[in-house]
Amino acid sequence: MDRFSKYLLTGLIGIVALGQFVQVVTRYVLQVPVMGLEETMLYPTLWLYMLGAVNASRENTHIRANVLEIFLKTDRQHTILAIVGEIISLIVGLWLLSWAWDFTQYSWRVWKESPTLYIPTFFSNVALVIGLGLMMLYTAWHLWGHVRTLTGAAR
Repeated sequence: MDRFSKYLLTGLIGIVALGQFVQVVTRYVLQVPVMGLEETMLYPTLWLYMLGAVNASRENTHIRANVLEIFLKTDRQHTILAIVGEIISLIVGLWLLSWAWDFTQYSWRVWKESPTLYIPTFFSNVALVIGLGLMMLYTAWHLWGHVRTLTGAAR
């Protein structure tokens, strides 16, 4: 899974960078804009954004502002703080996931298309529910690890 995500994210970064390069060359050098390129680039960009967040969740490397850690002295206190943070993240994330699921159902039902190339927007909208679902799985996994550490089961 780790290798697959590396290749997928690298491929998406390459696609987005290539699209932006083509856009700059055609628009500013050749003075001929490519119609629909921005619309096409929306799809890999959204997937890259969501899968990058999933990767940060999987690696547990999200940017955090843990100011309270400065005042905590013991590893047990740090673990309890991590558990509280994971629980709050899980509650908020599951709430957002329910909204994303409703939005995905709406997107499936309406089946809107992009204005220029008529690409179904469902394929970009579904990235939100898949990304949030995977992030919630990894958040629950990290919560489980913190609880095991706190109870001493991880030794």
